[in-house]
Amino acid sequence: MLKVGIIGATAYTSLELIKILLRHPEVKITYLGVRRTDRPKISDIFPALKNLLDLPCETIEQKEVPENIDLAFITLPPTISMQYVPLFIQKGIKVIDFSADYRFRDKALYERWYKTQHADSKGIETAVYGLPELFREEIKSTALIGNPGCYTTATILALVPLLTKGLVFPDDIVVDAKSGVSGRGREPREDTHYCECNENIEAYSVGGHRHSPEIEHILSIKTKQKVSIQFVPHLVPMNRGILCTVYVKPKHGITTGKAGYLALSDNDVHGLYKEFYSKEPFVRLKESNETPKTKDVTYTNFCDIATKVTENRIIVISAIDNLLKGAAGQAVQNMNVMFGFDEKMGLL
Repeated sequence: MLKVGIIGATAYTSLELIKILLRHPEVKITYLGVRRTDRPKISDIFPALKNLLDLPCETIEQKEVPENIDLAFITLPPTISMQYVPLFIQKGIKVIDFSADYRFRDKALYERWYKTQHADSKGIETAVYGLPELFREEIKSTALIGNPGCYTTATILALVPLLTKGLVFPDDIVVDAKSGVSGRGREPREDTHYCECNENIEAYSVGGHRHSPEIEHILSIKTKQKVSIQFVPHLVPMNRGILCTVYVKPKHGITTGKAGYLALSDNDVHGLYKEFYSKEPFVRLKESNETPKTKDVTYTNFCDIATKVTENRIIVISAIDNLLKGAAGQAVQNMNVMFGFDEKMGLL
């Protein structure tokens, strides 16, 4: 039985993680850590867990590493997480980190966007990006995973087949992304108060969202070319879910079949995605007359994708649950790969 701990157990993503792990046949939760000193039971923080998990939460302020775990899920904020991760790695405990602290292989890029010096140079260089659809083999042998962001998961899965085949311009990409309010986290903030976000849709962090460089960085590494995107996220009045609509420009003709051009059809692009994701248990392709809906993926680890060819663009739409495939579900998928379990265990 794999013994796991959750460091930062009061986050929304931690609640989702606990729910999954409680039904996982190979896992036992043996430690919960929080940044407070009163040692509440986790079921006092999340009453839905009463009689399911009544484990007391331990303070992590002294940065003491528990002895009774094989794997630590760390759900602390960026710039905080990197203060704890090395402590676990040094003790031989594997780590799946939910923050952005270990998603970048370029330390300078991280420091530019998060405006702080990275405290774990070795860790950021050796961590594996936790997107199993792209980095499964690396995940199997690593001790440290940087669990991807929610927007980045939906966007990368939408884009990587076309970029890998070199069919679209890597510097002419527009991503229109929409997220439920839980994507902004559990900490109180004005724009997530009910009266502010209800009956309202708004763009935020236009031109400056931190998932933008993460998307560009990972796609550039995976497709071996410099990728540049225009990324605009929006907050929508629902609890959970992400919908990304991605617009890309093909390098060749699409429907005209002009001399000297390679004509691409809806069937061509759909076939490309079908082949690329044919062995992926959590990527589902919609048929040509269907589009992804957030309600079809909420409370699941699936990413639904649809493609559409227009006169001068290819449009790709993806939908995920930001708390599951965008966070906790993906972390468990990574854990399953890391420890040799069935990848779908606890998730289907």
